[in-house]
Formats: sequence, C-alpha cells, structure tokens
Amino acid sequence: MLKKLLLTAAALAVAGPAIAAVQVIGNSSASMCFEAADSGSVSAMGMRYCDEALDIEALTQHDRVATFVNRGILKMRKGDFDEAIADFDTAIGENPKQAEAYLNKGVAMLRGSTAYAQAVPLFTTAIEMDTSRPEIAYLGRGMAHELNGDIKAAYFDYKKAQSIAPEWKEPAMELARFKIVRAN
Repeated sequence: MLKKLLLTAAALAVAGPAIAAVQVIGNSSASMCFEAADSGSVSAMGMRYCDEALDIEALTQHDRVATFVNRGILKMRKGDFDEAIADFDTAIGENPKQAEAYLNKGVAMLRGSTAYAQAVPLFTTAIEMDTSRPEIAYLGRGMAHELNGDIKAAYFDYKKAQSIAPEWKEPAMELARFKIVRAN
C-alpha cells in the first residue's frame, strides 16, 4: 500500500508545469487557454478562456481539439480528473491522432483512479504517435506498469525516460529504487 501511495505521489510530479499542452497561435481565447495550460498554473481566467473559445469562437478543427486538451490539463491540475478525462476523450473523438490527448488522459488516469492498467495503452499510443513529451509518456507508462506489478517493464520505461531527458530528475529518482540482481 505504501508503495502505491509513493507511486501515486510520483504520478503527481508528472503533472509539472505543462504536461503536453497543444499550441494555438494568435490573439484568441483559444491561444490564451493554451498559455494558461502551458504556464503550469491554474486560474479561473484560464478556464474562462477555454470555455469562451469552445462556446463562442469559430475554431479550426486543430484549435478546437487543442482547446479541449488544454482545458483538460487545467481541469486535471484542479483535481477534476473525471472532467479532464472527458475533455481528453472529446479531443480524441474529434481527432484520434492527437498524441497529447492520449498522454494527458494517461496522466489523469494515474492521478485520479486505480485503473492503472488502462493507462498503459494510452501512454503507448502517445509514444507511437510521437508525442511532444515522450519522456513523460515513458515515465507514466513505467508507473502504470509498476502499479500493475510488471516491475521489469517499469524499469525499462524509466530507463527510456531518463535517456530521453537526462536532466529531468524524476526518472532517476524512480530508477534509484531498483536493484539489479543477475540470475545465475
């Protein structure tokens, strides 16, 4: 139980400044929503920008999907995991090739539920679709594997996250808990 609590705490660290916000360019509410998601903070104003963009603005499909992802990130940071997952699901429904929606949904599932096995294919899909933050996908998938008892797969995902982002301390912290023992 303590191990699961520690890993869940580590999963919270995955949601650092910007999980994987999707950029929207311009001076619109959608671009302000992106900036709020990318900033690492949560504000009522950021949520308002996202809602306004989705409710009022004539968005391209890319910007609409991006805004659902970005609003989901803000909801996740507030601890509204079910609502965040709903936004990520909407983004995936509108564009099944949006890698960041899968990545962020995987993080939300790690943080907000005990359905760790369901997070693994989400992280895998994000990796296969060339997410902009593969190190987060590998770390998240490693955590999901470990929580599901697949220690070997977890170790290799943590190693991959570390190789992608050697300056990022979270993968090294996870790997420090492992002891490699060679079988005779």
